[in-house]
Amino acid sequence: MQLMRIGQAGQETPVVTDGERYFDASSAVSEFGGDFGPRFWAEGLPKLQSLVELGQLPPFDAEGKRIGAPIASPQAVICIGLNYTDHAAEAGQPIPTNLVTFLKHPGTIVGPNDPVGILPGSEKTDWEVEFGFVMGKRAHALASAEEGLAAIAGFTLVNDVSERAFQNLTPQWGLGKNMPSSTPVGPKVVTADSIDPNNVGLRTLVNGEVRQDGNTSKMIFDVGTIVYKLSQYMTLEPGDIVSTGTPAGVAMAGTHPFLAPGDIVELEGDGLGSQRQEFFQREG
Repeated sequence: MQLMRIGQAGQETPVVTDGERYFDASSAVSEFGGDFGPRFWAEGLPKLQSLVELGQLPPFDAEGKRIGAPIASPQAVICIGLNYTDHAAEAGQPIPTNLVTFLKHPGTIVGPNDPVGILPGSEKTDWEVEFGFVMGKRAHALASAEEGLAAIAGFTLVNDVSERAFQNLTPQWGLGKNMPSSTPVGPKVVTADSIDPNNVGLRTLVNGEVRQDGNTSKMIFDVGTIVYKLSQYMTLEPGDIVSTGTPAGVAMAGTHPFLAPGDIVELEGDGLGSQRQEFFQREG
């Protein structure tokens, strides 16, 4: 099952699609907060699946409409750094023996094709294609990676836009990770039963040229292990987004220039769809 939110920012309609047909899921989510928010991810998926199977959702006209982030109002966006050996190498960092984590403010989330602003003073705005997931169950002190995998509701595509100069101002990375519009998510969430998270190709193109071409099979910590390990130190809640790190090929490696106004970044994830962002110069 594929879930999307389509419409103007702040007015998105929850939608179910098979890639060709689109159906309005508003009736299915009405009792769970009215959107694909935390209550829906905790309780609403079975009802939505039942309505889809019974053919009881009305059609939705998606033609020409904006695509929003498919997850509404997450409590947290938790990111994993240096989770591919090739990216750790290009960053000049040792292979992590435990999770490298940082947080992004939920307010940085935008739709997958929304424009992304470069902050004044930025000289090193960078791209990071990432495999993301949304939690479907509360996870705390789990006993295994298998329990971690079972707590995931679905998977999505994330661009962890980063400003490397800001990121390196302090030992913690938050200053370079939380610019406005720096977390494009989507276009959809693919439910966990319909994709193999250990074999998903990820690609980034900048102005039509391939920059990243990786696969989740190369992650140091797989998604089940990530949830298991995170749950030892924090509590993950339904609707939380976790972004699992990026493969090699970012501008920080020195092979390609950093982003400038007018640049077009396109992301692709096998089974997850694609994103397209035009970067512009923010005035403030």
